[in-house]
Amino acid sequence: MSLLTVDAITVAYGRSKVVNDVSIEVPAGSIVCLMGRNGVGKTTTLNAIVGLLPLVSGAIRFNGERIERKAPHKRIEGGIGYVPQGHQVFPRLTTEENLRVVLERNRSMDPAAYDEALDLFPALATMLGRPAGLLSGGQAKQLAIARALLGRPELLILDEPTEGIQPSIIGEIEDAIVGLHATTGVSILLVEQYVEFALRLAEHYVVMEDGSVIDAGKTGDGDLERFSDLVTV
Repeated sequence: MSLLTVDAITVAYGRSKVVNDVSIEVPAGSIVCLMGRNGVGKTTTLNAIVGLLPLVSGAIRFNGERIERKAPHKRIEGGIGYVPQGHQVFPRLTTEENLRVVLERNRSMDPAAYDEALDLFPALATMLGRPAGLLSGGQAKQLAIARALLGRPELLILDEPTEGIQPSIIGEIEDAIVGLHATTGVSILLVEQYVEFALRLAEHYVVMEDGSVIDAGKTGDGDLERFSDLVTV
């Protein structure tokens, strides 16, 4: 059964179509990687899924319900967590305040999720009093993921979680994603340029080029060299 179904969506900026007739399935309990070169429409597709961009046509279903007309906060409340590209944290707030502010703005969230997020990223527990703007890139990414997990989403969307991060931290993020998936069964839609990382994590893949899907399938059936050719600039 598919948790998320993106059905032939088209997204445009003005008169320019950026995403054209894209379809993606995320089966419940799975990890799916969306791959492609820079500028092919991957982030635009994610922004459409979470409601930051309107559709020209097509449909988006989550848990069988059409959501393309719902506001972004309603999609988040409905079970979608989103970690955008870059380090989306409040730099002047401490690590702890970055987490607490999410809980305070969403009274329906379980406060126990705070401890669960720190268990997943134990390094953050040693930096609770540090301003987020002083965290390293990898630490800020961990904080951004931890914030998204406070709502205990059914679907976690990650846009380039390894971008600009040192190799040792990439390993920590990979371990955290694997652990999260194993313990909670959360479904994950991952946009990633680091092919080896993506294929180690994901069970299914989708490749985009020029705003359209050009290939999709199970990662176990794929060819690493071919994926690299499709993704590398």
